[in-house]
Amino acid sequence: MAEGALEGAVDPGLLHHGDAEVRGSGLLDLAVNVHPHGPPDFLREALRAAVDDVRAYPDPDPSERTLARLHGRAAEEVLVTAGATEAFTLVARMRPWRRPVVVHPQFTEPHAALLQAGHRVQTVFLPLGRTIAEAAVPEHADLVVVGNPTNPTGTLHPREEVVSLLRPGRVVLVDEAFMDAVPGEEESWAAERREGLVVVRSLTKTWAVPGVRAGYLVGDPTSVDALRRMRPPWSFSTAAAATVAATSSERGVAERRRRAVEVQSWRAGLQDALERCGVPHLPSAAPFVLARPGAEVHGALRSGGVAVRRCDTFPGLGPEWVRIAARPPSVLAPLVELLRELPVERPGRDQSRPEPRRERTATRP
Repeated sequence: MAEGALEGAVDPGLLHHGDAEVRGSGLLDLAVNVHPHGPPDFLREALRAAVDDVRAYPDPDPSERTLARLHGRAAEEVLVTAGATEAFTLVARMRPWRRPVVVHPQFTEPHAALLQAGHRVQTVFLPLGRTIAEAAVPEHADLVVVGNPTNPTGTLHPREEVVSLLRPGRVVLVDEAFMDAVPGEEESWAAERREGLVVVRSLTKTWAVPGVRAGYLVGDPTSVDALRRMRPPWSFSTAAAATVAATSSERGVAERRRRAVEVQSWRAGLQDALERCGVPHLPSAAPFVLARPGAEVHGALRSGGVAVRRCDTFPGLGPEWVRIAARPPSVLAPLVELLRELPVERPGRDQSRPEPRRERTATRP
């Protein structure tokens, strides 16, 4: 039996997300990775105007043509989806995968989607802070799933390492949900075609519209055509189409670049604050930081009014880890004050690059 796969029900931890940490709690939200300033005014106006169009069934074609122009791709290489989650579900049901591999720790929805589709999933653990070239991906894998930059580690994998995972007959699925928060997006494959390479993008994070459910994928025409034939009719809403049009405009491109620079400055400030507080953490290229303050700190922070994302639900991580969203320094002040007061685990030099835990397993239905 493949490592990380046992008979049984899907582990509920794979379905846990940051919004569960804050919904209805009144806590300071450092758990959810959406831009804290909300959608810009021009996007709000576009969403309000879209109400006039809801009398007609939504047409995904204009959005796909718009995104194709944005990335310099052919329209047949783009598929819009109801958030990245629908894209993961479509890929999970695209073929009768025999040996799908998910590289962990990473966002768990692709793994859960594969399990829900009835597949046996092999888990490959990547040492924390290392890039994808060091992942022991078996040659027999016919699907490989990797995040770039990876959630929750924040690791940005070099694009040549990502494409080196391709093999004849293999699909490599790259979750680039946070790539638009990386200035320049130099490690992205969204603008270039490779046979078997499918890139998933999300409009949720940077634009702060998780309720709209707007995402898309790009890939080679054969893969995208197979996925298009599986997409349910009208799953891409009128509001999602308005989001694509607004954020792909000249104004939208400029604002996306501005927000990427802004959130990276916040992330750098967060890492500096963690350093001052003596909290071990991984270097990050994403709008969040994976930190290891200790097993009791997640609960203690909640008691102090601050919500961070627990990480024991990510295969390979334990309760000593938390993910902290990048925010302006003034917003982070309560977190910093609490971390200064709490007892924080400070590992020795030999623990500076911990290996991921292997005892946490995923299951199939």
